[in-house]
Amino acid sequence: MEHIKISRLYKVILAIILIGFAVIQIYPFFWLILFSLKDNSEIFGGNVLGLPQRFLWQNYQSALVNGSVGLYFSNSVIVTSATILISGLLSSMVSYVIGRMNWKYGNVTLLYFTLGLMMPIHAALLPLFLMLKYAGILNSYWALIIPYVGFAMPLSINIMVNFFATIPKELEEAASIDGANIYQTFGLIMLPLLKPVLAAASIFTYIASWNELMFAVTFVSKKEFRTLTVGIMSMVGQYSTNWGPIGAGLVVATVPTVIAYILMSKDIQKSLTAGAVKG
Repeated sequence: MEHIKISRLYKVILAIILIGFAVIQIYPFFWLILFSLKDNSEIFGGNVLGLPQRFLWQNYQSALVNGSVGLYFSNSVIVTSATILISGLLSSMVSYVIGRMNWKYGNVTLLYFTLGLMMPIHAALLPLFLMLKYAGILNSYWALIIPYVGFAMPLSINIMVNFFATIPKELEEAASIDGANIYQTFGLIMLPLLKPVLAAASIFTYIASWNELMFAVTFVSKKEFRTLTVGIMSMVGQYSTNWGPIGAGLVVATVPTVIAYILMSKDIQKSLTAGAVKG
């Protein structure tokens, strides 16, 4: 009986702690929504944390139309989607070669890609700028997609190689006996098994690409190719700034991240625990 009471007390305390933690995590987004519905007089007039006196939904219209947030949003979607697709495809193929094939330079190749995790983005800024300039692709989507893919692959490859190590060899042996070649084995058997790992790698790539600022502000100066991070920053005026539409733009930029994580959270948890227990 005493044991049951202690167990219930433990669950109640744990629930209180988790609820408190959830409130701390969610409140900044809730505050941002309230912020986006106010004007400067409320924001700087002592009502920063409270509910808006008037809900200024026109801030969203101002951000999307006058601030061109709609254009910046579509540019971010194009760049991020292409980065996720290309880095996911290349990383899965490289990981398959490193993790499943017996060849002399497998570990060296993995080490080469792992070193990419240690490279600071600032060190690559000038070399990348010169390469993109001579290639004639500055001020284009490719000026962002190519560097983003390069920086996304090291982490994705390390995640996928570890996952491939947990898959039994008998699967490939059975496919080979049935007459499948290496491309069919990879595309029809291995690639579907990678789904949870691809989801995790995609969400990490998405967050890095969607929120990236330094490359976006350096490699793209034309308005028609700006992404959300640079576009929202450009809404800050030289002498005065209307903060309500900027808050609305930040909400528009944040919502896709929340939706993506909600849709893919189960796959991310599976991928992070995959390989934790080996028989």
